[in-house]
Amino acid sequence: MNTSYNFIHTLEWTLSTKEQPQESTDATVPGACQLDWAAYRKLPSYSYGTGFLEYEFMEDLDFVYKSVFDNPCPEGDKSVWFVAKGIDYKCSIFLNNKLIARNEGSQTPVEVQLGELLDRDNVLEIEIDRVPLKEGAPKGREQAAEVTKAPVSYGWDWHPRLIPSGIWDEAGLQLRPDSWIDFCDIKYRLSEDYSCADINVECQVSGLGNGCRVKWQLLDEKGKLACSASSESFDLHAKLTSPQLWWTHDQGHPHLYKSVTELIDSKGNLLDRHTANVGFRELRLVLNDGAWDMYPGLPISRPPVPIQIRLNGRNIFAKGTNWVNPEIFPGTIGPHRYEELLEKALSANFNLLRCWGGCMANKDYFYHLCDSYGILVWQEFPLSCNRYGDDRHYLDVLRREATSIVRRLMGHPSILLFCGGNELFNSWSGMDDQSLALRMLDSICYSLCPEIPFLATSPLTGMAHGNYLFRDHESGEDVFSWMRRARHTAYCEFGVSSLAPAEVLRTIIPEDELFPIRKSPSWIAHHAFGAWDDRDFTWFDEETLNHYFRKPKSLEETVNLSGLLQGEGLRCIYEEARRQKPLCSMALCWMFNEPWPTGANNSIVAYPAIPKACFRKVAEACRPVCASASFDRYQWKGGEELTFRLWMLNDSFNTAFYPKSALVILKAPDGSALEVTGWQIPPMVANTNVEGPEVRFPLPDWPGADRFTLEILVAGHPEMDSCYTLSYLPQDC
Repeated sequence: MNTSYNFIHTLEWTLSTKEQPQESTDATVPGACQLDWAAYRKLPSYSYGTGFLEYEFMEDLDFVYKSVFDNPCPEGDKSVWFVAKGIDYKCSIFLNNKLIARNEGSQTPVEVQLGELLDRDNVLEIEIDRVPLKEGAPKGREQAAEVTKAPVSYGWDWHPRLIPSGIWDEAGLQLRPDSWIDFCDIKYRLSEDYSCADINVECQVSGLGNGCRVKWQLLDEKGKLACSASSESFDLHAKLTSPQLWWTHDQGHPHLYKSVTELIDSKGNLLDRHTANVGFRELRLVLNDGAWDMYPGLPISRPPVPIQIRLNGRNIFAKGTNWVNPEIFPGTIGPHRYEELLEKALSANFNLLRCWGGCMANKDYFYHLCDSYGILVWQEFPLSCNRYGDDRHYLDVLRREATSIVRRLMGHPSILLFCGGNELFNSWSGMDDQSLALRMLDSICYSLCPEIPFLATSPLTGMAHGNYLFRDHESGEDVFSWMRRARHTAYCEFGVSSLAPAEVLRTIIPEDELFPIRKSPSWIAHHAFGAWDDRDFTWFDEETLNHYFRKPKSLEETVNLSGLLQGEGLRCIYEEARRQKPLCSMALCWMFNEPWPTGANNSIVAYPAIPKACFRKVAEACRPVCASASFDRYQWKGGEELTFRLWMLNDSFNTAFYPKSALVILKAPDGSALEVTGWQIPPMVANTNVEGPEVRFPLPDWPGADRFTLEILVAGHPEMDSCYTLSYLPQDC
């Protein structure tokens, strides 16, 4: 994809349907056919109540974009191109009634030279085929099993059935010279001591290319020349001494260099310029310490999959989340949406985002921000929870789409790994190592970027997905209990549900349905009830709230209690995963954001970018160094001994600020404080936890109370303090 030249003509568009071509409306590009047509038909907001149901008829429409424009080069220049960075999903493109291109997919750019096809006045039309649905499949994600569209759009337990189509990324006319840089691939190898980088720059030049040469420069963050090269072969080599390494934000600074590649003709004229950021880092996935011991005895088919991140020779613990597209219609996502969400990911102390395979890959700006913020990206291809078969047409489209994704993203230092997709090795998907789609994806990644790891799916041996609720209704076991028994190398999905903030709920639920919360059409539509399997406790889990606390008397009180449980549950999982280091090396909650306002689900940031009550607890659990208490259950009764173990959790390599002592305080429901114990913290070692003493403390009887708090105060380091709110039962209950 040629990104060097700006669009000289962004074009104005109208939208109609093949079914009713006489009707048309103005179209927004980038955008979505459904949004333009909904505005034309004056449909209600898809976010309010059950409004999204009125959009479903558009799945059966064939849309037509139309643009009328003058020839930007009336003298007959043949280098005018139509370029679209993303058209979803299957389209035919006509210029002046002549077919000039067809495309299937959403991630592969469309580039067509117009040249002599242009008249003085021109009509460009893009026909978008109706939404693809697998014949005979039940309504839902299974209908996406033969296409590379995001399966989440076909309906999920937190996403309505709204299937986008249309021009979702930048599109317009470009003017290109006789020769231009089509692609620039920068590869490097760091020396063992990271003191030197051998760099290879390979340029793909399109057009004539006769007599051209390439000039390349690498600039540091201050704009100073770091190294350079020049060649007529389009294949350059250079050496950089003492490179500033790229680190995640919690381990150092994400140093970025600027690569500038120029194409120069035989007369010394500049024809094209390609710029990109380069981050020098060595990134590997290695076997977790103790992983072989999880399956004693030999032989076994394989050890747990290596999932320990080793960055620049340093093992780091990954604390993060699962990222989903921040809008139902990706065409509406702009830089601001990415910025406001990724800044919150930074404030949560996250260093890894898993871009979940149910969604499409993000726009370029997302990855640029992750590069500069020092956040790693686990990128999945658009396969999730389906059996993707061996149909040749599907595989051909997948090959083209995957190649486009990998070529677009592989130069970003933030890319940790590519993954075939989400939950493909299970009974409902039925895929395995021999599935052609996964074998092909692995081969594409290896051929284009062998230095970036590839996983077939998540989870794999040793890794875990789940649980997603605070309490199991059949066993009565809570998240504190099962997490104490769990032993995995990585917790790649886990969650605790909560209601959305009250201010969000008031914008999506009609007033007469708001409270008391019940199984009404709007609450069901926004996934508060029956989100998985028609059971009322997913995602609004009223039974669990009533089990631990007094029955709430208002919407706001219900939201607050729901958020309290989500915060304590998620913090429990993050902290216990960290306690299991070095066997465990990763904890990623399900999920960070959401593409529309839901009534209840596992997200920790409500749409559009509103942190839920749990957000602060999650951020505290992911601090580089923090005090921690390990409990074996959440609810305690007056008169019994409160039992817990103290810890200092440490993912930092900075040994200059380690604490010496801590004080544990129990706060009663009336606000009074009781000193429980003190702790002299032994010397700490970089990136190593410290296990403290087990503490037993008799709980007083507080009639009428339903909760109490426990605080750990670290002397001289309030940034490491922790506070837990636990459920309480009086003795007479």
